[in-house]
Amino acid sequence: MITVLFDSKDFVACVKPVGVPSQNDGAEDMVKLLGKQLGCRIFPVHRLDTAVGGTMIFAKNSKSASLLSKEITDGNFIKEYLAVINGVPEAESGTMEDLLFKDSRKNKSFVVKRERKGVKKAKLDYSVLGTSGNISLVKIRLHTGRSHQIRVQFSSRKMPLVGDGKYGGSDNRCSVALWSYSIAFEFNNEHFSFSSMPEKAFPWDEFNITDNTFT
Repeated sequence: MITVLFDSKDFVACVKPVGVPSQNDGAEDMVKLLGKQLGCRIFPVHRLDTAVGGTMIFAKNSKSASLLSKEITDGNFIKEYLAVINGVPEAESGTMEDLLFKDSRKNKSFVVKRERKGVKKAKLDYSVLGTSGNISLVKIRLHTGRSHQIRVQFSSRKMPLVGDGKYGGSDNRCSVALWSYSIAFEFNNEHFSFSSMPEKAFPWDEFNITDNTFT
């Protein structure tokens, strides 16, 4: 059963479980599960990596899908994530800007130094919410939505996400410590904002996480 945060005739806000593909998996992905649960067609408008859980938005008709997709393309979706990283950033808050290239054969992104075909700019802001030993809880606001962006940008600075074997943060106690915390946007001249919290398991339980932590 998928946790539904909001349901209207136009879209649904929900919580994607860790390990469930967001779409086009050919098996039990979010589109199929939500469609079965709500008894309607579901249209994906954005993605989350299979290993990542958290807040997602799905349209319930083609018109709404088009409107929501345009909001995302125009940069009007405000997406915030939580991550647990290996290490402690030198600055408590800051901006990361890089050029990223995705190798589709390896399904992996890389930071590169020069612009060329297939290279895209990536930008995010982060703030440290807490530290525990040699790991840190950070809140991230994405300004661009590149493939594996958060994972590769922190990894390139020698601070891979805990549990992220693809980018150097292997930990057999958990999968990738990344969570889609909140999404805010305008739809039909109305403001919407939805959020969800990660489960209290490693590494999230290393920090005293409450709703007030993220305000």
